[in-house]
Amino acid sequence: MIKKLLIANRGEIAVRIMRTAKEMGIKTVAVYSTADKNSLHVELADEAICIGPPKSLDSYLSIPNIMAAAEVTKADAIHPGYGFLSENPTFAKIVHASGIKFVGPPPEVIELSGDKLKAKEMAKQANVPMVPGSDGAVALMDAKEIANEIGYPTVLKAAAGGGGRGIRIVRDDRELSETIQTAMSEAKSAFGDDRVYIEKFLTNPKHIEVQILSDGKNIITLGERECSIQRRHQKLIEEAPSNSINDKEREKLYQYAIAFAKEINYVGAGTVEFLYVDGDSYFIEINARIQVEHPVTEMTTGIDIVKHQLLIADGESLNIDSKKPKGYAIECRINAEDPVSFMPSVGAVEKLRLPGGFGIRVDTHLYQGYTVPQYYDSLLAKIIAYADTKEEAIKRMQRALEEAKIEGASLKSNIDLHKKILDTTEFKKSEHHVRFLESML
Repeated sequence: MIKKLLIANRGEIAVRIMRTAKEMGIKTVAVYSTADKNSLHVELADEAICIGPPKSLDSYLSIPNIMAAAEVTKADAIHPGYGFLSENPTFAKIVHASGIKFVGPPPEVIELSGDKLKAKEMAKQANVPMVPGSDGAVALMDAKEIANEIGYPTVLKAAAGGGGRGIRIVRDDRELSETIQTAMSEAKSAFGDDRVYIEKFLTNPKHIEVQILSDGKNIITLGERECSIQRRHQKLIEEAPSNSINDKEREKLYQYAIAFAKEINYVGAGTVEFLYVDGDSYFIEINARIQVEHPVTEMTTGIDIVKHQLLIADGESLNIDSKKPKGYAIECRINAEDPVSFMPSVGAVEKLRLPGGFGIRVDTHLYQGYTVPQYYDSLLAKIIAYADTKEEAIKRMQRALEEAKIEGASLKSNIDLHKKILDTTEFKKSEHHVRFLESML
């Protein structure tokens, strides 16, 4: 069994992983940059070791530094969380080669999952429907031919893209000619890979994803999540289950997710993501890691996803069956950003009041007096509300947001934006889509 787990991450996800590990009797090791020396995950861990200066490239993205920390602390497993090195196949290979357990899919699966074109090819082999578009990377002439065949508007995507980056909407031949070279250059700069592909631009789709767990032999689903409230392709509010689909469509999504996972020999926790329009679902990608929004699935299924990640990494077989969601959960991502300009906000937390009460969960690394650093993502906390129905969950979340206070002289948050979204008729009736927030603002 895993005896000591190094968590190669920071913030709320490091705290969340640490708590499950402790409940399982596993010792924990926190790694931190000098900017995070006073972070909560450092204080809660059994051991903590500094891995470098504030810049991510020199700390949380430094494979040599993290591996040295694992060696010094004699950790026998590493959990990468999400972001940073979580979907880096080279990191996973090095961890395995060092005789340390990697809490995630095998390196070859991570590599395939991170290449959108290879993933699309495997989805096609598994008979999973995809958005009409190119079968592979395209140059200008091919892109024009495909665009005129499927019809404008279209979207150019980076083959190695992720996190909403590497996406450009194109509306005609002229714009395609002007955009494709820029898109390739941006992809090369951001991902080290200049390949781009083209797809039909779907008008106002919904974003629905299926949570899976696999031990290499058995694949189960833990229901679906709707993540249609987004800003600049970044998820802001997530729900489980989705009120936008019926049971027949839901079952179809589960079967697609399982078929794709089988095709790529998936192991661990993962999320198969789809766009949904007018009764049709289209595969877009698989995330080979735990997701930010995993708590809504845990609340509606009663399954601790991190626990099962650790058990699978330990070589244990899944001892649970697929779970259909019970009740309704909503997650609001509370970010440190100006509510008007959306510019990142940093500074000391001078007033902190976290919500509580029946059906409320808060995942955070904040405490009063903590200083939010400027070097990392803006996520401060995730507030999750659970109830029997969506209507009740919204009311519970609205109450929780009223209770929540995260304030400082220079620190701002998006709490008020969440209040506005939850109060819209579109959200209450599940009539929202991935571009709803743009139209609302």
